[in-house]
Amino acid sequence: MVITASSYRTEAVFDYSWKNVVVAYWNRYPNPSSSHVLTEDTIQREVRDGKLYSRRLLSKTNPVPKWGSRFYNNVPVKIVEDSVLDPVGKTFTTFTRNLGMKKIMRVDEIVTYTEQNDGSTLAVRRAYISSQVLGFSRAIRAFGIERFKSNSNKASNGFDYVLRRMFPKSQSSVHHSASPAAGATGAFAAHQSDLSVATTAAVPNHTSTIKSVARIGYDFMKCHASKIAQLFSVRN
Repeated sequence: MVITASSYRTEAVFDYSWKNVVVAYWNRYPNPSSSHVLTEDTIQREVRDGKLYSRRLLSKTNPVPKWGSRFYNNVPVKIVEDSVLDPVGKTFTTFTRNLGMKKIMRVDEIVTYTEQNDGSTLAVRRAYISSQVLGFSRAIRAFGIERFKSNSNKASNGFDYVLRRMFPKSQSSVHHSASPAAGATGAFAAHQSDLSVATTAAVPNHTSTIKSVARIGYDFMKCHASKIAQLFSVRN
C-alpha cells in the first residue's frame, strides 16, 4: 500500500554555541512550554565510531479536537527518540516517532542542530505526517501539520528558556523560519533515506573524539545528578 505523507520544515537559530545547545538539550524538560510532556526516560546510550548514540522514551499528550474524538481518546502517547551526536562534525540529530495511534496519524520528525560560522546554532526541523484512515487521511494530515507548526514554536521557545537559565551570560534570542506544507506520495521513502544516511555515517575513531564525547557525557551527568539521586532514593 502506498502511503501519502505531508511534510513540513521549520528553522530556528539559537544564539548559543553548539556545545551549550547540546548540553542544554538533555535538560529541556520541564519548561513553561512543555506541559504536554509527561515523562522522559533514557533507555540506551553508547559511544560507537566516535559518536554518541542515545535512545529515549517519552510520553506526551495534546488536546484532541471535537472531530478527532470519534477516532481516539485524549490519552498519553509514547514516543521514541533516537539521537546521534557527532562531536567532530559538530552535528546533533534527533529522530522521533510515535508508537501509539500510528494508523490514525503517524508523525516522523527529524531535527538537526549544526554550528554556524557566527557561533550560533541552527536547528532544522522536518516532519512527515501520514494517516491510514480512509476518507479522512487528507484532513488528518492537514490537522497534523497545523499542530506541528504550533508545537514547533512552543518547543523552540521552551528550549530558549532553558538555554537562558543555564547560560545567562550568553545572548538569548531565537529566530524562526518555516517552509509551507506539502503533500507528496513517496515522502516516507525520502525520509527513510535521510534517516538511513544520517544514522549510518561514521567518522574515524580518534582519541580526541572520545574525549569530546566523554566531556559532553560528563556535562550531562553533572546536570542530572540531582535527578538521578532522587530516582534512586524513590526506588530504594
